Amino acid sequence: MKTGAGRTLTARKWQERRLAAVLIAPALIVFLLFMFWPLVYTMYLSFFDWNMVSPKMIAVGFDNYLQVMQDPVMWQIMRNTVVYLLLLVFFSFAVPYVMAFVNTFMMKKGKDIYKTLLFVPSLISLVVGAIVLQWIFNPLTGPIGALAAMVGITMPTWSKTAGLVIFVISLVAVYKAFGYNFLILLSGMSSVSEELIEAARLEKAPARSIFSKIVVPLTSSSAVYILIMCMVQGIQYVFTPIKVLTQGGPNNASSNLIYHAYETAFTYYETGISSVVSVVTLLLFVVLLYLEFKYVEEEVYYEN
Repeated sequence: MKTGAGRTLTARKWQERRLAAVLIAPALIVFLLFMFWPLVYTMYLSFFDWNMVSPKMIAVGFDNYLQVMQDPVMWQIMRNTVVYLLLLVFFSFAVPYVMAFVNTFMMKKGKDIYKTLLFVPSLISLVVGAIVLQWIFNPLTGPIGALAAMVGITMPTWSKTAGLVIFVISLVAVYKAFGYNFLILLSGMSSVSEELIEAARLEKAPARSIFSKIVVPLTSSSAVYILIMCMVQGIQYVFTPIKVLTQGGPNNASSNLIYHAYETAFTYYETGISSVVSVVTLLLFVVLLYLEFKYVEEEVYYEN
């Protein structure tokens, strides 16, 4: 039999749980409405043949999945997506990681100036950045084309060159993400003890050893966060320059999974196929995040 104090404690716990439920409810409703329900409905649509106009939806089972898996264009776009991911991880994660180390531990003067210069481009919209890079890489009127002509090199038309178009498109996403990633990694390195770095220098440790054996382990929590953001947001950033500059051309050489899903749905009105591509995109990110948490997260250092 519960005493008065026990009943009071139980009532207080229920009161706290109700309060917690009330506080969580708005965020949970938004999540269910704008994330979970679209995900479920997309999976549902992947089993139908529907053009978003006809009132009749034809159930086709797994035919859409078989069609996508047997389509050579889909495999080309998968390869493009992987290439985009590798470029974004290198330019938006590895390069700012090294530059944050140089700014924090090697530069003596002008640190704030470089911080500002590296961050300012991320304030420019993706559309404007895409147009600016289109001019920069213009083989006839752009500065890079002019510099190449000065040394006798004819720069190819990047928007019609299969390998080059992916590189240029990825740079638009890189400039947008670079400044933010740089500042996050910079803040992570500011927590590394200066005494530890000075002790390593007194032992005549080279800069690469200080970076790889001291700074990287101690800033791994910030690095993992930026790595995840590069994978998830990077491919989303690539959508805008593809839409503005190339529309997936030439011959799908610059398309990726997200743009292909959009184009299939809103250009060709093949909703079922587009839903399958969206599901494949989701599975790709789930696999990448699983590998990241399995093989990278185990080595992460958390101060507390």
